[in-house]
Formats: sequence, C-alpha cells, structure tokens
Amino acid sequence: MSCLGVLFSLDKKAVDHLKSFSDDEERLDYLQGDIEEVYFEDHPEWVCELDKTWDAIHRTLTDGKLEWKNGGYPLNHFILAGEILYSEDDYIMSLKSPQQVSDIYSALAKITIEQFKQKYLQIDKEVYETSDEDLEYTWQWFDQSREFWKRAAADKRYVLFTADQ
Repeated sequence: MSCLGVLFSLDKKAVDHLKSFSDDEERLDYLQGDIEEVYFEDHPEWVCELDKTWDAIHRTLTDGKLEWKNGGYPLNHFILAGEILYSEDDYIMSLKSPQQVSDIYSALAKITIEQFKQKYLQIDKEVYETSDEDLEYTWQWFDQSREFWKRAAADKRYVLFTADQ
C-alpha cells in the first residue's frame, strides 16, 4: 500500500453521514466512493494531501513515536489523535471536532521552521530514518497544510485524517 495521508475538511452533514454506518467496510466505502471523489473533484479547497510525510509530521509534533495518543494536545491531534472512525488495520480515519481544529490551527500557526527542525531531529533514528532531505520535504508539506487548517478553523469545520495502510 502507498500510505498516503490526506486531510479532509468536512461539514456536520458529511460527518453525521460518515458516522451513521454500522460497520467499518461501509464507512470506508463511503470515504473512498463519495468523500474522496467529490472533494478531490469539486471541493479541492477542503482537501490537503500530506503524501507520506504524515508519519514524520506526527512524530515531530509529538514525542517522536507513531502512536494514537502520544504527545500533547492539540498538536497530537494533527494526525492520529481524535475520534477513531475505523478499527481495521488497513486504513486510518481520525476525526477532529471544530473546537479541536481551532486549537490545532492556533498551535500550528506559531511553529517556526527552527522549532520544527529541533523536534524533528529528536526522532529516534532507529525507528524513523531522518535526513536533511526528509526534513525539508516534511516541512514543505507541513507548512503548506497551515492554510488548510486556517480555512477549516475559520469555517468551524471538522477535519478527517485518512491514510491507507
């Protein structure tokens, strides 16, 4: 699998529909067949691709580990923490509420490249291979995501992080 991460900014109606499914398979079908298709085609302003950098971003914004509840709020909610909407191991769906989105954006807006680099360099090289090139690539994806978070926070929308495994 490709392990590509994507953030979707959803309104309450879409979130309610996403939560209405009784099993993971139906929820994943709705995500892939409806949300991804409609948002990428008709609402690109509510989509933020992270490529594979979501792993390094999460590690950088938390304590260097790739875990669901590590690190401190609100930065740990950028990627993994939040309401888990899918329990199988082939996909990740983590939902952030409008209040969490606002908190996340407020924290992200203050992070400088120097602070990001300092935290990135603390990642254990035995569990994640860091490099100057990866740092630069990760920073670019992180930095460009801030406008997405700003729009989502301003419009009081939810944010859904997704990644295929």
